[in-house]
Amino acid sequence: MRFIDTHAHLYDESILPEIDAILNNAVAVGIEKIIMPGIDSTCINNMMLLEHTYPKQCIAMMGLHPCYVKENYVTELAIVEDWLSKRKFVAIGEIGLDFYWDKTFTEQQYKAFEIQMQWAIDYNTPIVIHTRNAMGETIEAVKPFAKKGLRGAFHCFSGSKESAQQIIEMGFYLGLGGVLTYKNAGVAEAIKDIPMEYLFLETDAPYLPPVPYRGKRNEPAFMLEVAKKLAEIKQIPLHEVAEITTANAERLFGI
Repeated sequence: MRFIDTHAHLYDESILPEIDAILNNAVAVGIEKIIMPGIDSTCINNMMLLEHTYPKQCIAMMGLHPCYVKENYVTELAIVEDWLSKRKFVAIGEIGLDFYWDKTFTEQQYKAFEIQMQWAIDYNTPIVIHTRNAMGETIEAVKPFAKKGLRGAFHCFSGSKESAQQIIEMGFYLGLGGVLTYKNAGVAEAIKDIPMEYLFLETDAPYLPPVPYRGKRNEPAFMLEVAKKLAEIKQIPLHEVAEITTANAERLFGI
């Protein structure tokens, strides 16, 4: 079976010192490629180093995460734009809206999100969306850009059945991670009737480990538990989950 982890922060300080072992663990369960999201300028050097050192496994995105939109967001966006002008990335991400921790920079979050969505259209590149406590607002922000041809995915989907339907109606994918395995999260019910062609898998490592690894640092190898849960929900064989979700990721990201 072949898998792709579509979202993992391999440059995180809790992962980087053990990167060889973690990548070997991933390969052992069939995870061939791991896509790394950009969050702000502080992660770029390590992210690029990982991509250079492990070119067959590690793939970089580029973007400014909404939680890192602060007073200096214009400077941070300029760094993102400079990188986008220099080389091709599989996606602009992770970008979006997050009203969970702080609403101080709400207006700036919207501006940064809209600017990066326009860049995605200009560069014919998909986006990977982060949204927390802002699902409805995020969907509404994406709609006008989706009408212009913007493509992408809502990473770490944890919304309602109605939200899932709205997202796929825009032609976007749902990234499913450890939250799918949490009993009270409601994600299993939300995606039960969503066609498989709109779903792919991720870990968001080192965050949100799936059952039975809750309380531990997440890593790409643990994504197998998410795949098993999706197979159970959809009542299809695990190898079919692997085949379909991997093809979906390859289609969106062009890998």
